[in-house]
Amino acid sequence: MAYLALLIGVLCIAFSAIFVSLAEAPGTVTAFYRMAVPAALFAIPFLVRRRKEEPIGFRALRWALLGGFLFAFDLALWATGITISGAINPTLLANTAPLWVGLGAMLIFHERLKPLFWFGLGLAMVGAGLVVGQDALANLQLGIGTLLGLGAGMFYGAYFLVTQIGRKDLDAFSYFYISVFSSALILLLINILLGHPLTGYSKETYLSFIALGFVSQGIGWLAINYAQGILPATVVAPTLLAQPVITGFLAIPILGESLNLPEVVGGFWVLLGVYLVHRSRLETSKGSSRDQG
Repeated sequence: MAYLALLIGVLCIAFSAIFVSLAEAPGTVTAFYRMAVPAALFAIPFLVRRRKEEPIGFRALRWALLGGFLFAFDLALWATGITISGAINPTLLANTAPLWVGLGAMLIFHERLKPLFWFGLGLAMVGAGLVVGQDALANLQLGIGTLLGLGAGMFYGAYFLVTQIGRKDLDAFSYFYISVFSSALILLLINILLGHPLTGYSKETYLSFIALGFVSQGIGWLAINYAQGILPATVVAPTLLAQPVITGFLAIPILGESLNLPEVVGGFWVLLGVYLVHRSRLETSKGSSRDQG
């Protein structure tokens, strides 16, 4: 059952870039609805749960709100990048988050990183440079859109680091809901400041908004969180790397996108580099556990 949940989750989040592309709206508007839909759906379960438990302390609330802030900017950059460069490349580079998590863990948690990490980081960065460079050579605007995907990966990595701290004082569902709700509020403010309307779109666009919030954020991430509680990280982490690959395959027939050979090579290097980073950090965690034992 856990393996089925993981596969369903990966497929659901792989469709997120497709829904963003199909929605004829600014990226920040699409990002807002991605958070607003699950915030509305899970409001009652969250309130019912909180009534049965102790009030949330300021420290826990602070980290959850910060997580929502970082996730909001991750989505805003990623979705905007997709509206500029298409679904494939921004999604690929947004999945470089583990690289930034590793670097952050070294600087914040003083984690020792193995040579395999640095090799994976270098390989992924060369691949990312190749992908961004190809877009920039084709069209400067496309290059900027792809670069936004890389920036999204940095914010997503920071979100993981903050979540690692925040989850020590708060259960998974409460942290998830508070961060989702705060993300929706921040994205609402961003759209107001940018002057992007939240209404007046076509029926097809609103259906894309709902699908993005319900399928990708709701079903997708809940299924992955369920699998994470049962399956080892050595299974979950490499499987999640299939997301940009599946997105790429879906974007070709649905959106009519395509990749040239240098982008394919660069994308492969990015995914391989991120996998090596995962591998090195899992080995580091196992080594630390043995030392403590």
